[in-house]
Formats: sequence, C-alpha cells, structure tokens
Amino acid sequence: METALQKPVQYLKGVGPKRAQLLERLGARTVGDLLMYLPRVWEDRRETPPGQGASDAPLILRGRVTGVREQRAGPHLVLFIAKLQVPGHGAVDALWFKRPSRSYDVFQGLRRELAASPELWIVGRGEPGLLKIRQINVSEHYLADDPRTSLHVDRLVPVYPTTEGLPERRLREVIAAAVEEFSGGLHEMLPERLLIKREMLALPQAIRGIHHPRSTAELEEARRRLAYEEFLLLELAWTMKHRQIRQVSKGYGYDVRRSLLSPFRAQLGFEMTGAQKRVVNEIFDDLQKPYPMTRLLQGDVGSGKTVVAISALLLAVENGYQGAFMAPTEILAEQHHWTFQKFLHDLPVRFELLTSRVPKKARARILSRIAEGEIDVVVGTHSLLEEDVKFRNLRLTVVDEQHRFGVRQRTTLRQKGPPMDFLLMTATPIPRTLSLALYGDLDVSTLDEMPPGRVASLTRHADEGTAFAFVRGQVKAGHQAFVVYPIIQESSNLDLKAAVAEHERLSREVFPDLRVALVHGRMPGERKVRTMEEFSAKKWDVLVATPVVEVGVDIPNATVMVVQNADRFGLSSLHQLRGRIGRSDAESHCFLVAEPKTPEAHQRIAILCETNDGFRIAEEDLKLRGPGEVLGTAQSGEVALQAGDLSRDGELLADARGDAQELLAADPELADPGNDGLRRGLLTRYENRWKSVDLA
Repeated sequence: METALQKPVQYLKGVGPKRAQLLERLGARTVGDLLMYLPRVWEDRRETPPGQGASDAPLILRGRVTGVREQRAGPHLVLFIAKLQVPGHGAVDALWFKRPSRSYDVFQGLRRELAASPELWIVGRGEPGLLKIRQINVSEHYLADDPRTSLHVDRLVPVYPTTEGLPERRLREVIAAAVEEFSGGLHEMLPERLLIKREMLALPQAIRGIHHPRSTAELEEARRRLAYEEFLLLELAWTMKHRQIRQVSKGYGYDVRRSLLSPFRAQLGFEMTGAQKRVVNEIFDDLQKPYPMTRLLQGDVGSGKTVVAISALLLAVENGYQGAFMAPTEILAEQHHWTFQKFLHDLPVRFELLTSRVPKKARARILSRIAEGEIDVVVGTHSLLEEDVKFRNLRLTVVDEQHRFGVRQRTTLRQKGPPMDFLLMTATPIPRTLSLALYGDLDVSTLDEMPPGRVASLTRHADEGTAFAFVRGQVKAGHQAFVVYPIIQESSNLDLKAAVAEHERLSREVFPDLRVALVHGRMPGERKVRTMEEFSAKKWDVLVATPVVEVGVDIPNATVMVVQNADRFGLSSLHQLRGRIGRSDAESHCFLVAEPKTPEAHQRIAILCETNDGFRIAEEDLKLRGPGEVLGTAQSGEVALQAGDLSRDGELLADARGDAQELLAADPELADPGNDGLRRGLLTRYENRWKSVDLA
C-alpha cells in the first residue's frame, strides 16, 4: 500500500495529464502529497435554519424547483430565476446572472440540470438585514441526487488553496476520492508511545478528520494531531542542527582580559542594567566555548543592545581578533559608527566605517588596512559582503536588525574566514512561539529591562490639528518632531497622504515659520544621511519621513512624533516608529492620526495607546496578523507549517520541543526501529529544504 501512495496523481480517476499539471503547481505530485495537502479553512455549510435572515455568512438552502423564467437585467446581463419551495422558509427566488451570447443559450446547461433533477442545494447571498429570505444570488448550486453533492454542502466543508484552471469543487472531489481510497495505507510517523502520551489520533484518522470533519471537535482533534507532528519534526530538525553546529571546532578561543572592557565600562557614564550584565555574561560564556557561537540578541527599542554588542566586539579585539558590525542601511551604519566614536574615543581600538559613500581612495586605504589587520572593528552595510573586502583575522560578526539580511548574505560573511562567531540583533521582540519555531537552533538572549532615566512615550489617538498644535509647542520649547507618512508619492488607488506632497503642504501652510526637512527611502543615500545628520545637529525643527526612520535612528532632542494614516501600519512597525522618540529624560508624545475602518485597525491603535511593552505588542501582533505577515514570506516559508498555528499553539509547540529533546537524548540518530517513521519524515520534509541553508 506504501507504493500506492507514491502513485502519480495523473492516474487517479478524474485527474488525467492536464489536471495533474495543475495539481503539481500545488506541490501534489503523488497520492501521498494529495492526502497531505491540507485545507486552508473550513466553511460551515450546514443548512440555514428557518428564521435566520441574510447576513455576512453565505446562505445554504435545499429546495424543490417549482418554476423557472428568464429576463433581461440590462443591456449586458441576463437573469435566470428559479422559484424554489424551501422547507421552513417557503418560496425563495434563486437568481443566476450571466452575460448574454448571440451564438448560444447561456443557461442551456442549467435548464437541463433542473429538468433532470428539480431538487437542489444552493449557496449564495441574500438581501442583508431581512429576517425572511425572499431571494438569493446563487454562487454555487448542487443537484440533490448527485452523490458528490455531500462533499460540498450540509457539513463542515474544507476550502483548499487552489490555482487557476482548477475549480475549488473539482479539487475537493479529487482529494476526497484519494482520502477515501488511500488514507488507510498511510504510514504512521509517530512512535506509539507518543500517541499514547499525548492522546493523539492515528494518522489515517487524523487525515480523514481534517479533510472530512463531522464536527468542529473532530476537526480540532485532527488538526491538533497533524500540528503536533509538524512541530515535532521541526524541533527534531532544529535540535539536530544545533548539535551539528556544536560538533564544529572553531580552533580558537577567548580570554576575558578586561584591558579594554574595564575602561569601556568606566567611561560609559552610566551603570549597565542587570539585563545587560546578564546578557553580556551569556555571550562571553558562549564565545569561550570550542564551537562557533550563533546567538540571537533581542531587546525592545532603547534597551541597550548596542552597548552589549560593543562589549562582545571588545572581547574579540582584546584577544587579537577583528570584528565586523553590519547594519541594514547607510543611515544606521553611520549612526552606529558615531556611537562607537562616542564610547571608544579614549580606547586603543581602531575602527572604521565602510559604506558606498566612502570615497574611492579612502576605501582602498581602508581595505588595505583591513587586510593587514590594522583595523580592529569595521562598521558597515552590505559593503562588507563585497568580494574585495578581505579580513586578516575576522572572528566575530554582529548583524543588526538581522531579519533584514538574507541567509545568502550571512553565508557570504562566513566565507571570509574560519568558523565564525555570530551575534544577531533585533529590536523587534519575537514572540516565544515564533522564536522556538524560527530560531530553534539559536541560543536567545533577551534584554527585558530598560535603562534608568528613559521616559516611556505617551501615545494617543488624535486628529491632525491637535497633533500639529502640540508639535508647534514642542518646537517652541526647543525640541524637534517627526511626522511620518506610509508612502512616498500620492497614488490614485490609495486614499493615503504621501510624504512628498505633505512636505510641501507642511512647509508652506502648516509650519511656514519652522524649518521642515524631508527624508524617504528613494532619496540618494548620501542626501538621506546628510539630512539625518542635519536633523541630529538641530538644523531642522520637523522631519517629514516615510518608515525609513523606523529602526535605529537616534535623535535624543526629538520629543514628538505624528504618524499619519497610522491604521496602515502593523503593530510592531508602529512600536518601532514610536521608539525614535523618548530617547532622553524629556517626556515624549506619539500621536496616531487615523480613521480606522476595520475592527483590527481599531484594536491596533488601542493596544499602542495602552502599552509600551514591545513583547506584549509582539504577541498581540502575532494574534492579529498571523506568523506569515509578522515574519514575511521568506522567513515563514522556512517554517512551512500547514496544520500548526503559531499564534495559538504555543503549548503544543513546547510539548513537541520537550518530546524532541527526550527522543534525541535517548536515540541521537533516531536509529531505533520505533523511530523509523520520524527519521523518514525528517528526510522527506527537511533534507532538501535545509541541505544548503545556513540556518543562522
């Protein structure tokens, strides 16, 4: 029966070569693939009860046709009306609309169907607000005496992602036939002891329950079983990858000598927080181990990640190694270089900035010094990845806002020397469930404490007039302001204010007596950096910007931010924007100017006004948007879950992680015959996807 699951879908009844090509687009090449092609959602298509009027949900009715007629509904539309007698509802008109044709009768097929089988099911929409259903615009119909009809109505109906040329109902029928014939032959992947321990369904039952649930309880039980399997395989893969990394010897070590670290701490001008000290110790412990470090440092906006990163780089320099600090944009690279100058100017540390703005002669000189080992730390952007950048002794790389760099870019850095230590930083707190799923092979350090003296921003939902009046008051008091817009140029398709046009309006009409600058992502890099430097030097009062200022820009004198069309931003993006203010001991204010049109948009605004806790905001963002949008398609694609839902399955994921660690502690290679299914499942799911991927 196992070979039957490997049978190409082309040879299934009702498929054939053309439909097989469409199924292959969905990743379903074999019968086994088809069984594991899971629904996206399930629609409750049980019959609409009498007395329940039209609503947002589709109406599902079963009735007998008592008469039909056609009529014109305009010059380019013809209407077919079937009068139905529906038990409990009475007489209902079912309406089909089509464009007329001069060459054939567009309703000939429908008329023939109704003549042969006058009883049918219809799915469609009614007149909203009416308690009694009088008519329904039909989107789907099914003949009551057709045995396939039970797949599409009068039950919880699976809805699958499909592709052009493959109608939803046809895909549902093909999968149903495969489940009916072949699900009993599915090879159980989970060891029996885990099925018993976690009270899980067997795989054939779960597959039948996910495709054809008889109740919501059965559906959830099936989904939970398949989600657990996905999570277990994922955590097994991460744990084995983690172990594999630890088997690599980097061939060098670190001694904590404090010749640079002690004077660095002494001249900081402030005491490091308890969280910073704890995280520095975690990183130092990792660096002193014989295998390469790959650690994720996450912390809310303003939690002091840069000081931690500099501490790690100084340990590398103390030991005679070079370090690299890579930022995603030139603005951020220059900002970090300035921070290095502020903290390290009295220390014997040689550091340089390398971006595309560096003149050709200066660049050649810097490259030569890097290659000779005469520069200890290089701060840069993607420029550090270029082929002509050669290090003599690079051992530690810090990647800021690591989610903005792809796997290939980090791999390029790895190739610039022997096994390397990596510290990956993010100012976007990652919910625990996402962290386990996406960074399961990484050690994670968290800065969960803010430095003293930092005042949290006060956030409120306000109109533009109130916000701009406050901006004027803050500028009068000697402070500066950001005004942020979601887009650069006006678009006829979007009812959004755009930065370029609004900069003109603010300069001429709203703040004619103030100095108003503009910065956005399409400006030349040099001009963008220059404008930010001028704003930092207080040459401008108000900076009109797009989300290019979302991460890392440090302007302590900016105490107010106005976010226009705030309902167009995600929660985490709004929180990152808000982090550009409140970077001193002065009270700061963030105004969210928006007219939210959906419940989700209202909820985002309310959460931002209620809390400054980035970790809580990250959890709420995950609930509202789901992992795909929070991570972006590239990262969420690496996790590749079908049944698992990271926004609600945190406990199940933690169970799977614990079970994976127990399994591998007892059987590191999964060589036990009882683990044979798991080993084959791992090879099937992850061997090709992760074979050449640097998971760090």
